[in-house]
Amino acid sequence: MQPPDELMSDLFLPAMRQLVALRLRSQGLSQSRIAQLLGTTQASVSVYLSSAPAKAYSALSRLSVSRADADLYSARLASAVSRGAKEGVGALSAVWTGILGGGAACGAHRALYPSLADCDVCIRAYGGQAGAKAQAVSDVSEAVRLLEASPSFVSVMPQVSVNIACAAGDAASPSDVVAIPGRIVKVRGRAKAMLTPEAGASVHMARVLLLAREVRPEFRACINLRYDGKIAAELKKMGLRVLSVGARPRPASDDSTVDALRRRLESSPGRFDAVVDEGGSGIEPNLYLFAAGAQEVAALAVKLAAARSAG
Repeated sequence: MQPPDELMSDLFLPAMRQLVALRLRSQGLSQSRIAQLLGTTQASVSVYLSSAPAKAYSALSRLSVSRADADLYSARLASAVSRGAKEGVGALSAVWTGILGGGAACGAHRALYPSLADCDVCIRAYGGQAGAKAQAVSDVSEAVRLLEASPSFVSVMPQVSVNIACAAGDAASPSDVVAIPGRIVKVRGRAKAMLTPEAGASVHMARVLLLAREVRPEFRACINLRYDGKIAAELKKMGLRVLSVGARPRPASDDSTVDALRRRLESSPGRFDAVVDEGGSGIEPNLYLFAAGAQEVAALAVKLAAARSAG
């Protein structure tokens, strides 16, 4: 058997450990703490820190990973391992399966085993929608970290709590949209995700996002927030274009927000960055922000919360 796992253990993992170690050191962490976060020995960390990163970049280039991508991956992994071992494994898995699914490691794999010249197992297993879902999970995980770190984000959380959704690849159904099971709730004055993100976790948020993408396909993520006069004023100051679906006397279906948004988009959608559901009988007003990715929409939500709190 000739699995690509050898490339992970021999090339990818050592190189990424060195780049992550260097990044963590630049943040002021000690060698012992870095070793603990990376799950390796302090002696190994000492070698990583005393060696030039050129060897790591060279090893990654054999997997068709550019220096820019390597720096992006190391930043993502450094952030993930700092939050815990589970988060680190999840982020590492998402990056590695993305490389495999995109065919980037095929050249190095075939160089080791010429008999695999026509192999496309990894692309079929991790490419397309499977790989896209892994990337979406990683994106939402990072977005949640931004929300949880914000001291003012709770000021824009509605009574129904918050969720953040990210479309994976060419998402066509709620099962292709990653969100937080159980939502993001208030715990001791801060936002806290109940569980880790997964595909199909929020049918409602998925429907809102997929519907918006019919008009604005560049949108890949959305978040729901509270809506009031202060937030309306801040949206205007930030230059965000708002589409309102209007108030409703009573719920007409199990998801009246989606029904109302669909009717609004069918009439005259225009261009928009956010959707305001003014609510109604039994429906809390909500704001839905959209962006090209989960981290982008989370950053926008944090900015809005900070501006509202300051005002």
